[in-house]
Amino acid sequence: MHSAEISEVAPRDGLQSIGPFVPTETKIALVRKLHAAGLRRMEIGSFVNPKAVPQMADTAAVLEAALALPGLEATVLAPNRRGFEMAKAAGAHRVGVFMSVTESHNKANVNRSRMDSFLDLSGIVSDARAAGMKVRFNLSCAFHCPFEGVVPEEEALDWVERVQALDQGIEISICDTTGNAAPDQVRRVFAHAIRSWPDAEGKPRFAFHGHDTYGMGVANCAAAWEAGCRVFDSAAGGLGGCPFAPGATGNVATEDVAWLMRRMGVATGVDWAKLLEAADFAAAIPGALPGGRMRAVPAARAA
Repeated sequence: MHSAEISEVAPRDGLQSIGPFVPTETKIALVRKLHAAGLRRMEIGSFVNPKAVPQMADTAAVLEAALALPGLEATVLAPNRRGFEMAKAAGAHRVGVFMSVTESHNKANVNRSRMDSFLDLSGIVSDARAAGMKVRFNLSCAFHCPFEGVVPEEEALDWVERVQALDQGIEISICDTTGNAAPDQVRRVFAHAIRSWPDAEGKPRFAFHGHDTYGMGVANCAAAWEAGCRVFDSAAGGLGGCPFAPGATGNVATEDVAWLMRRMGVATGVDWAKLLEAADFAAAIPGALPGGRMRAVPAARAA
């Protein structure tokens, strides 16, 4: 049987845009429920300036609780070297770094040019690998930008090529930040990347991060799967949205991705009933704007 890995991002990407501060105990409870549902990769939070993203101010405490869960790979996002050093000191298994494929979004997101970001992140990647940490390099707005529109595939692949040359051991996430990618576009970009730049063992090392703004999140996951992608980001309850990408709504829902894979005969290791419980919990968090479809289908809840 084929298998896919779901990387759960609700504790970070799902919660970061919520206005009211979500209590630390609630965040930890969400992480535990997602772990109980069989999810073994999770983006716990981000070591970012709390003035910029107040919701992530308690990442260290949430990470500490996550590290106590057996078999869970805990990722934290780090926008800069200070964030990386905090992630390393806190014991995160994987550090996620990020930049945008488009100049406009990179400046809106981190107030830097793409090349300045790339040069700084290159050093972080090198130091993280030397420290024995796993690395996820996220390329935001790889398909569409809220400021520049549809991103030429050649431009996206140019940045993928630059990133993959840093280290064959890093994972590269090609991100549909605005949820405006089209399945044929996703299929072409992933097919080219997977064919051109495998890891040292000849295996794919790319992940797909999608949003569901226009209802195409699941279709885009299917397209990435068909192209050879085997790692998918999603958020329980369809929570999320980038505060620096105007109009972007929630991440593709974990329960929708799990159902897609289940119907295609692809193993994910997820306990369906417990995943729905976790998704319901996430969707009920005050201030959350849930999405997704499978939680609302009675037949699916009985499956």
